[in-house]
Amino acid sequence: MLPFNFNPILATIGPFEIRYYGLVYVFGFLLVYFLLWHAIKKGKINLNTEELGTFILYLMLGVIIGSRAFEVLFWEPAYYFAHPLDIFAVWKGGMAFHGGLIGAVLATWLFCRKESIKSKITLAELADLLVIPAAFALALGRIANFVNGELVGTITNVPWCFNFPNYDGCRHPSQLYGALKRFIIVGILISINLVKKTYKPGFLFWWFIGLMGIGRFILDFYREDVRYLGLSLGQYLGVGMLLLTIIVFIIYYKKEFFSSKPR
Repeated sequence: MLPFNFNPILATIGPFEIRYYGLVYVFGFLLVYFLLWHAIKKGKINLNTEELGTFILYLMLGVIIGSRAFEVLFWEPAYYFAHPLDIFAVWKGGMAFHGGLIGAVLATWLFCRKESIKSKITLAELADLLVIPAAFALALGRIANFVNGELVGTITNVPWCFNFPNYDGCRHPSQLYGALKRFIIVGILISINLVKKTYKPGFLFWWFIGLMGIGRFILDFYREDVRYLGLSLGQYLGVGMLLLTIIVFIIYYKKEFFSSKPR
């Protein structure tokens, strides 16, 4: 049993708070920017730095709007409709992964549809470049959830349980389980990249989707959440992600698994 004595606020400047949660988002977008900038310099993608800046803006808007909208509409609608100003307080936490994923995919698709871009790079190619830094940033995001004392786990008596503020009982640090899962996914994606070397565009992205779905289904058993017929909304979405990945692999990527020749 461990006490919870973490402060989610790094510093306060006048009326403004600098929170670890918000810094994770800043770091994540900067990481994506510099990795893509490095790929441009190496000639791996046919974009220029101005187009990269435009894409990062698209991505930021897609992730922030998508993740917040999903949180407000599906996870905590009663709270946010009673406290509408808190909808805009994204630095305090409450950003849903599935909404952020949808927003990121939509933003990337819109960017790749631009007349000046569509002949340079595809959605699938860009998605493959994004998933490793995204998974790493998402892992840090779960650590920030832990520091915020949100998304707590179920009550347990394991030696590493925490007494989170405003929650009864000692609970699983499900946020840290989620962070570990995402760091493992980063390792798996890097290994696939090293082993396959070349693959049909989108292959790495769909591995990310499938692995995230499996992990969410398993770990939500340790997370305090509303259940519908024994499963959380996140688990149903996780099953959907896994099934969709399997279907996509069967239809589009059979040769990636069964062909001995690199594509």
